[in-house]
Amino acid sequence: MNELNTALTAAADKGIISPHQVRDLEAYLLERGIGTGGHDAALRRDEPAEMPAEDCEQPRFLRGFHDILITIGVVVVLVGLWGIGGAITMLPAILVLAEILIRRQRLALPAVSLSLALICCVAIVARGVVIAWEETWEPLTRGLIFVCAFPLPLCLFYWRYRVPLSLALLLLSLAATAVIFVLFLLKKMWGIDPGLEIYPHLLSSIVLVAALAVFGVALRYDISDPRRLTPRSDTAFWLHMAAAPALLYAMLGFITFAGGDEIWLSGERGVGQAVAVLLLVAFLMAIGVVIDRRAFVTSGLLSLGGAIWAIVSKTGVSFDTYVFVVFAVVGVTVLAIGIFWQALRRMAMRLLPEAITARLHATQ
Repeated sequence: MNELNTALTAAADKGIISPHQVRDLEAYLLERGIGTGGHDAALRRDEPAEMPAEDCEQPRFLRGFHDILITIGVVVVLVGLWGIGGAITMLPAILVLAEILIRRQRLALPAVSLSLALICCVAIVARGVVIAWEETWEPLTRGLIFVCAFPLPLCLFYWRYRVPLSLALLLLSLAATAVIFVLFLLKKMWGIDPGLEIYPHLLSSIVLVAALAVFGVALRYDISDPRRLTPRSDTAFWLHMAAAPALLYAMLGFITFAGGDEIWLSGERGVGQAVAVLLLVAFLMAIGVVIDRRAFVTSGLLSLGGAIWAIVSKTGVSFDTYVFVVFAVVGVTVLAIGIFWQALRRMAMRLLPEAITARLHATQ
């Protein structure tokens, strides 16, 4: 533990500041370059103040094998308790472990595992309630009740422990609740079922709006911390991980929905759809390069492979040939973007106005 962290923790122990203010105060000081000995210029980890550009997205929740060992213990204990008594025995254990490992020892990876354990615990309880009333409630009502179970526990968990992942999960649960609520209103008030073929793009439109909202919040966190030294960057990382595939597959709904029994990326429209998918994936990858978030690259790999598959399959080559062609093209794409990431960023940043580039993560 570095000197700044030790001093703030000691101040909390003496009652000078409250324990939950330690992390916020540390982030505030480190963001402004205030530390001791130049060693504690990175929040909650032993890293240099300015990480190399290529390392700006390295996992901030992993600081060493100690965290891994503790996390293994947490997972094993919680799985055992779940097997013994279900969620009823898991929840108290999660809270006790959170007090020790997050609030007192401030371990990063166990904080992630406990946040995910809380989600699993809430999901188990909510699913039990929904199943109990399955014959009374219709599917949309059950879905709305299920997603409404998540925001409050996540809000309380974040308020107590200030884990970036829990804040991201809270925002995502609110977005999911909003989507289901809109679908519920459409069904109850206007009798519109977005799943019907007469509304082919309604569901995609609703999900796209929610995904854009999540992406906007993530981008706002990124802009507020362009050097990526504070927990805001961690929260943005998790939000981008969810926003990227949500944006992709919401927009894919406009491209690949064929209607009837026709399979996506097949038939007469297959090649045209595949080309549109390639352009969409390329567009999202370009966004990822500009904002320096690789989630927008990785989220499109499956769709990229599917589009290449659809195009190559029309050439008349054998099945085993175009399978390997797909693997080769996707692999080369990943390697090219990964190796030339910073060069691509510099090219992209030169094309954008300075008013925009000044607020984004700097290139190397």
